[in-house]
Amino acid sequence: MNDQLLWLASAALILVGLAGIVLPALPGTLLVFGGILLGAWIDNFTKVGVLTVAVIAVLALLSWAMDYVAAVLGAKRAGASKQAIVGAALGTVVGIFMGLVGVFFMPLVGAALGEFLARRNHQQAVRVGIATWLGLLAGMLAKFVLAFMMIGIFVIALVL
Repeated sequence: MNDQLLWLASAALILVGLAGIVLPALPGTLLVFGGILLGAWIDNFTKVGVLTVAVIAVLALLSWAMDYVAAVLGAKRAGASKQAIVGAALGTVVGIFMGLVGVFFMPLVGAALGEFLARRNHQQAVRVGIATWLGLLAGMLAKFVLAFMMIGIFVIALVL
């Protein structure tokens, strides 16, 4: 296959991966990493070596972990009960299957429902739900930052 087509595929994977950080149907970080790995492979790992790819892989794993812990940390910071934290985690999993709206709001719903079941307090349930949602947004921002760090390291390695 032509190297130009492979570079085009590498860039396309990275761009689609950036969109995937927000869109639940796409594994964003995995696609960004795949594009970077393809770019390193095209060059036979001469400019982007194995150590650089390993550093980028660690950043990718950290970004992937953000999906699972962000909403839970937001709930915990608001003084959530164990039921609210479980609800946030379950809401995150259920939200993945419901599209963009589900990804954004099901952790909030899960945490609020879990908190309400634990303490029967509407105000506390709403506060925990909102804190969960803010945690999720902070996690998404962190994933963007990590993805751009991955891309930056890759580009610097290519250029130098």
